[in-house]
Amino acid sequence: MRRVLIAICMLAGLVLSVLPAQADGKGANVYVIPINETVEQGLYAYLNRAINTAEENNAELIIFDMDTLGGSVDAALKIGNLISNTKTNTVAFVNPLAISAGAYIAFHSDEIYMTPTATMGASAPIDGSGNTAGEKAESMWLAAMAGVAEDHGRDPEIAKAMVTKSIDLPKLKENGKLLTLTAEQAIQVRYSEGTVKNLDALLSELGFKDANVHTVKLTFAEKIARFITHPVVVPILLSIASLGLVLELYSPGFGLPGGMGLSALLLFFFGHYVAGLAGYESIILFVLGIILIAAEFFLAGGIAGLLGTVAVIGSIILAGGNLLHMAISIVIALFLSILAIIIMLKVFGKRMNIFKKLILTDSTNTESGYVSNVNRLELIGREGVTVTPLRPSGTVKVDDERLDVVAEGSFIENNTKVKVVKVEGSRIVVREIQ
Repeated sequence: MRRVLIAICMLAGLVLSVLPAQADGKGANVYVIPINETVEQGLYAYLNRAINTAEENNAELIIFDMDTLGGSVDAALKIGNLISNTKTNTVAFVNPLAISAGAYIAFHSDEIYMTPTATMGASAPIDGSGNTAGEKAESMWLAAMAGVAEDHGRDPEIAKAMVTKSIDLPKLKENGKLLTLTAEQAIQVRYSEGTVKNLDALLSELGFKDANVHTVKLTFAEKIARFITHPVVVPILLSIASLGLVLELYSPGFGLPGGMGLSALLLFFFGHYVAGLAGYESIILFVLGIILIAAEFFLAGGIAGLLGTVAVIGSIILAGGNLLHMAISIVIALFLSILAIIIMLKVFGKRMNIFKKLILTDSTNTESGYVSNVNRLELIGREGVTVTPLRPSGTVKVDDERLDVVAEGSFIENNTKVKVVKVEGSRIVVREIQ
């Protein structure tokens, strides 16, 4: 019996040795999903579609080709959950950067590979001004980084050292510095399974040299969404929108400022809708706000305009997803709009028709065609006789014309000869003739 079992095993080994090798993954579907540039909400929408596409086509492996300096923490958290929830095997290929939020995303993959010059780490949370975020934000991010590292069998202290400078790892970094791993260091601390030169080398290393490789590219709409949802672009768009609409309110008809403002708002909502952030409720609220603002032209009191403004701001905050970031973006937009209006008023105000509704440019001078009364300059030097006492005002008869005048200096009695010495508009000044 024992000899029979040995013979069967030997036969099985012989059969397997002559069968076509599947180690190179021939016929397998491998999906490559690039993660480039900034991590933002538009990237999440793209990755959601790309991963669903890979799963629907029975992919055996998903490779995230990474080259990012990080970005939004909120977007990274959502992307991390997205990768963790897929049942398909995943590999993060750091080619060549996975910095900050990019490192967090890479940690969610089943395996990590790096190019020889790649780096990964330096994941301290940064606020909108480029400074390290507050203690609460750092504590949350520290726990998130350590948690995902531990969940994938990696040393959580390494992940913590990427977030805070207080972790002491003298063999890997200087004191007071954030940890950034090189390819060699990542292998040493078991944060990387290997180092490969390029994507083809990675496929060979993983046994998918002859696999069907599919790269999921960004659609045109997704490219626009990624650009529009960039943390820097959002306040710029909102600034253009607010400035354009404010100027349009003070110009006749519908012109260039209104078109620019409305286009900026439409781009904002389009990008956030494609990114999966703006739902129908925010768009409906925005349309309602515009209707109320338009109604302000026909209704007195200002209530409709105020409610419309609140509705528009509310719809923008609702579409943005991140309350704090959108509030900061709106404040920046309002500040830039006010600053731009002040500058244009100073430089162009008196020469641009659009500002004549904002500031008073007319002056009451003769150059502008304004004359308050008939200016009787021809009376200067003429003589007459008072017909009433001048105390100091009274009446004087010059030739056959009675004039209301003012005495210069002391009072002048009735039936006294006087001379016109000054005319200032309707004010005629006379002096007694000695």
